[in-house]
Amino acid sequence: MGCSQSTVDKGPGKTGAAPMSKQEIGKRIDSIDETKTCTLGGVKLRYAYLSQRGYYPDDTNKPNQDSYVVTHDFAGRPADAFFGVFDGHGRDGDKCAQFVRDGLPALLARAMTKERAAVSAGELGKEKTQEVISKAHSECNRRMHVNQELDDSLSGTTSISVYLHGGRNRITISNVGDSRAVIGRVATPEGKEGAAANSTPVAPSSTLKAFALSRDQTPYRRDERVRCRKAGARILSLDQIEGLEPIDEDEAERDEQIHMNGGSGSGEMVLGEEIDEGGDPPRVWSPHGDYPGTAFTRSIGDHIAEELGVTAIPEMLTRELTPEDRIIVLASDGVFEFLTNQSVIDICAKFADPLEACRAVVAESYELWLQYELRTDDITMICMFVDGVDPSHSLRASDVALEVSAKDLQVLGTPPSTEAAEGESDALAMSSSRPVRKNMSLEKSRQLQKMKKASSIRDVTDESEEDFDIESLYNEKSDEEKARIAEAIRASVVFQNITEAQRELIYQVMEPMEVKKGQWIIKQGTVGDRFYIVDEGSFEVRILAENQEDTDGKGGNRVHVYEGSRERHSHPSFGELALMYSAPRAASVIAQTDGHLWALHRYAFRKITAEQGARRDAEKVLRKIDVFKSFTSDEMKDLTSYLCEAKYGRGDTIIREGEAGDSLFVILPGGNCERVLTAEDGKRTTTKLDGDDFFGEEILKGGGKKYQSTVTATNKISCWQLSRSDVKRVIGSKRKGSTNMA
Repeated sequence: MGCSQSTVDKGPGKTGAAPMSKQEIGKRIDSIDETKTCTLGGVKLRYAYLSQRGYYPDDTNKPNQDSYVVTHDFAGRPADAFFGVFDGHGRDGDKCAQFVRDGLPALLARAMTKERAAVSAGELGKEKTQEVISKAHSECNRRMHVNQELDDSLSGTTSISVYLHGGRNRITISNVGDSRAVIGRVATPEGKEGAAANSTPVAPSSTLKAFALSRDQTPYRRDERVRCRKAGARILSLDQIEGLEPIDEDEAERDEQIHMNGGSGSGEMVLGEEIDEGGDPPRVWSPHGDYPGTAFTRSIGDHIAEELGVTAIPEMLTRELTPEDRIIVLASDGVFEFLTNQSVIDICAKFADPLEACRAVVAESYELWLQYELRTDDITMICMFVDGVDPSHSLRASDVALEVSAKDLQVLGTPPSTEAAEGESDALAMSSSRPVRKNMSLEKSRQLQKMKKASSIRDVTDESEEDFDIESLYNEKSDEEKARIAEAIRASVVFQNITEAQRELIYQVMEPMEVKKGQWIIKQGTVGDRFYIVDEGSFEVRILAENQEDTDGKGGNRVHVYEGSRERHSHPSFGELALMYSAPRAASVIAQTDGHLWALHRYAFRKITAEQGARRDAEKVLRKIDVFKSFTSDEMKDLTSYLCEAKYGRGDTIIREGEAGDSLFVILPGGNCERVLTAEDGKRTTTKLDGDDFFGEEILKGGGKKYQSTVTATNKISCWQLSRSDVKRVIGSKRKGSTNMA
């Protein structure tokens, strides 16, 4: 069948403490050897694929549950091809993904051949093609249910695929679950798609606009929530299931009413927007127990969830390729957890080779997982560069109108358009998906808090922010150097909203660093103040597991390697959290080769981008504390630069009466706590604390270093945390004389 298929690494077992070699890390990556070039009817195409097995510290031998397939000469047609990415889940998730990888293309090819034989013209229209594809998915799902070699009761796979009918320059996207298809189209300076013929390959200078070809099927979508509830499902997050977050009893009725009235768009993703900030999305649950808990509403397999509306029926979109279409990406949800559609297309557009584009996107995704989570997901991607579209293979204008119907656009949750290709693309761009995560998970936050308490090492600058001389960092960069820095920060959330003037200043203050092989750039547990871009060289990432001692001095288990290359336009980055607040490093980074880095200091970044609104609000709250009432405005800005965000779950005790204290806290808006104070006569007083309230300030006064009350979170909250040592540091640098702190 000509399939290119993923393989599962079944090498020798590894323990959590044993470091992986570079070769072992390489085994986690399964990819095409080199980019494939082909002409499919009127479409000239280059494509590549890559899959990287995730890092799970509690299960280092966990197989890659992603799979993929590329099939040429599909269904006996040299001009047709099939591309698919499958993201398995559950105990037998890898087997489910491989089952669909092997079974779906074969079922579809046979069905296509049979249906074409029954048509005199030998060609299938859009509706018939979609009908055949939908039936193939359902049949594959049925066969999985009865397969004796896997258990799909609580396992299954998502599926995103493209059937490319080159004879008509046509693609049909089929989506089951929350993997995704995205297309990058040439954009003019005015922001509209250009009309120039596609005669040149994608180049790093291309300006492409991303459009969604699929829409995530998750409980974030109101229509999917309503559909699953009609099948008897409950839609709740894990914290709601466990009683840590309140349940909105009126939500189901409200969703039903809005959906009946044709509402979508505004308010579509209200459910879970705050919940998911910590990686806790809404899920599908049985009314009879706390299962299956799927974070998607469609899947192949998942026999138990199927009774709750988790169906294998795909949503489909058929469209004609045009000369403006340049990049098509199919990827598992591991790519889109922290990257937007536009970020993915932007990264791809930097490269002239789709294999290099795959490597860059997967590496960027993996690195963001390591920054914001304790683990990484499996990450898989197929990237297609469309180098030419021959209009002579396109349908007649009268037929094109049939290719994009109002029904298609309504399925994607957007109003029907009277225009065909252009109307469809605009509608797709507006389609909503699950939110891109911008914050670390609760588990990651807790780990950093433990590390901060255990660590006495700091690698931050000794001077205060006010004394920090940003001008001393100014150094001229060539246009080529600026371009490399711009490539590196393009996908980062931290740099999303900076102005051009701020961008130029950031270029100027980036510090060049020549490093030698074996040099430690950052050390796990230390509190650092710089963000790094790898300009050239290899740098390994090592992590010590909780309570693991670094007995050999190597920094723990090697989990990743950053590869920087000017030739390949590859410039990964690390240490991003240091720009936002003072937090312990979650991993160590060590140079494997001589190399070159660019470093950006937190103080420089803050001076350029100005204080974030939340920190300004915190400054107002801190002003209420006696110790800080005499601080100048500049001193307060210096103080708030040390604020570190800490997260707590409902029922977590943040401080305990009588225990030695080292930090004060400011509750961020939306948080609620309960404070219990014991008087000298033993009588207890309970008070409620809300957003912008503070506690723990008693550790700053006189010689008192013990907390005088117990504070417990009553919902999932975030707090600004300010340590006593940081306060003393600011006071020491500003006021060499007396102070109210002991």
